[in-house]
Amino acid sequence: MSQTPTFSSTQIAKPMIAVSMGDAAGVGPELCVQLLARKDTGADCVPLIVGDYEILARVARKLNVPLTAPRFDAVPAALNQGAVYDPPAAMPDKNIEIGKNQAACGRAAARYIGEALRGCMEGRFAAMVTAPISKKALNMAGVNYPGHTEMLADLTHTQNYAMLLYSKEIACAFVTCHQALSSVSDSLSVERIVDVANLAANTIGTLRDKDAPNLCLLGLNPHAGEEGLFGDEELTVLAPAKKKIEDRGIHVDGPIPPDTAFTPQARARYDGYIAMYHDQGSIPFKMLAFDTGVNITMGLPIIRTSPDHGTAFDIAWQGKVRPDSFFSAYDLAARLSTPYRQGTKTLV
Repeated sequence: MSQTPTFSSTQIAKPMIAVSMGDAAGVGPELCVQLLARKDTGADCVPLIVGDYEILARVARKLNVPLTAPRFDAVPAALNQGAVYDPPAAMPDKNIEIGKNQAACGRAAARYIGEALRGCMEGRFAAMVTAPISKKALNMAGVNYPGHTEMLADLTHTQNYAMLLYSKEIACAFVTCHQALSSVSDSLSVERIVDVANLAANTIGTLRDKDAPNLCLLGLNPHAGEEGLFGDEELTVLAPAKKKIEDRGIHVDGPIPPDTAFTPQARARYDGYIAMYHDQGSIPFKMLAFDTGVNITMGLPIIRTSPDHGTAFDIAWQGKVRPDSFFSAYDLAARLSTPYRQGTKTLV
């Protein structure tokens, strides 16, 4: 049953950050419970978990974490505290196996993402944060996307988008993301690299409060190709892309050999990196900021963040997952949404 919040004369309804629960069999539910129990979710916004209340309650009891947030079966018109929106019939079968891929969990996770996105597009939510999903469970449910990034881009009809992993220590944007390594070279183009660099310069500039952030363009091949000896992509694609990036007034070095680009001295020079493929950027990022890093989808018409880790099936529902990255994702979404919804900043 829906509950209608009541406010005293001193209570003010706050902008809502929609938080999709993710895969019910993973660590998403316990992260959401911990977020609701957190004392400092910010004075400016409140979290609205989009997920299954019964699952959240079961996790809360198992972990001995209080769950006092109200439950709604429709999006509440206003809130001044954290709450749960449980979309009707999203997860009719709650007899799930913890730590396993299941179609029911993938189907429900997709529903929660869709509900959170719809609310953002309609202006009901200031931003969305996504708890981890299983790409396998998603596909078992017939939802054929390789991940959140591609799903949100498709549902919002966004053509120019990219993933950014961000922390205070390091920021990495990706020219290609969830695809086979053997397909990366053919996927690189001057236009794509320029588009990602432009998105990264705008987003990293906003995050680091810099009008002209310094970017590092990573090479694709060992030693950045060694002048064509180990591959010519640096000469035929990356060098022309760098020229066009500079023509846009963006500060960029490269192509830089990836094995020397992440030393402490190099990181001190750069505000962000442009990686050619997934692991090229995510390995150094997670070594430096696994517990605090945030995934941002650049280019969307909404603000979307997530933790930089997956479902962690091996420790799900055990109270072992650290919530730092999830909390960082929520805090960053709240921070970004303020100027975004006020029309003073843009991330595209």
